[in-house]
Amino acid sequence: MKIFSEIKQITKNIERLKLDNQTVGFVPTMGALHAGHLSLVAKALADNDVVVVSIFVNPTQFDNVEDLEKYPRTLEKDAALLKTLSNAILIYAPTTNDIYQNNVVSQHFDFDGLEHEMEGKFRAGHFDGVGTIVKRLFEIVTPDNAYFGEKDFQQLAIIKKLVEKQRIPVKITGCTIHREANGLAMSSRNTRLKPAYKKAAPFIYKTLQAAKVKFGTESATKVTEWVTKQFAKQDLLVLEYFIIADIETLKTVKRKSNKKKYRAFIAVYADDIRLIDNIALN
Repeated sequence: MKIFSEIKQITKNIERLKLDNQTVGFVPTMGALHAGHLSLVAKALADNDVVVVSIFVNPTQFDNVEDLEKYPRTLEKDAALLKTLSNAILIYAPTTNDIYQNNVVSQHFDFDGLEHEMEGKFRAGHFDGVGTIVKRLFEIVTPDNAYFGEKDFQQLAIIKKLVEKQRIPVKITGCTIHREANGLAMSSRNTRLKPAYKKAAPFIYKTLQAAKVKFGTESATKVTEWVTKQFAKQDLLVLEYFIIADIETLKTVKRKSNKKKYRAFIAVYADDIRLIDNIALN
């Protein structure tokens, strides 16, 4: 398994692969890999001749400096996990300077309003940071296919919009949410949960499942009110938002239509750890 830290190293190897007409799959990550990441890599390995996994904690998508500083960095462990899947994976683990060339700022993007919904309302500049790093990585890796998890469904929608508007020649594939045995959506942040909060956190997915059932017979407003009341009873979990949205526009639904698809999105604080999740409703 090869680990590259510089652009010129990784691009030289990818150019050689493409001269041999090999397809390149790409899974961008911020490291602290878990089974959810590995499922994306496994899908990429099944679809492509070679897979590149980037491991880079991107500073421009954090609106909380403390969260950036505490984000786990476990490159050696990550490499060992990837090796269990294949020796042929290329790891790109750049420095911040390698990516940003001493200019750590976000490019501004217009994602046709997708960036202003949900996460965009609570995390200023987040999606400019996401767009900046993903566009940069696509330029470096030049993948044929790229894979993203549906846990960050809004991010997935925005990356699809980025590719469309910037005319980047890569196919984006969304992969289903990988969950722990108790239903909690897998996240690198889960490792930071204290025992009591770890025990309480599965309530998030249980509530989403119940909301899905209620959405079959009740209005979006009623379901949202019910979810809010459920979290008000929780001592350890603090609801930041619960939103039922149209999957195309990500706008909060006011009146249901049989012609549209909806998804419920949630963000919850477990102590100082912010957890997000979502579920398809119809």
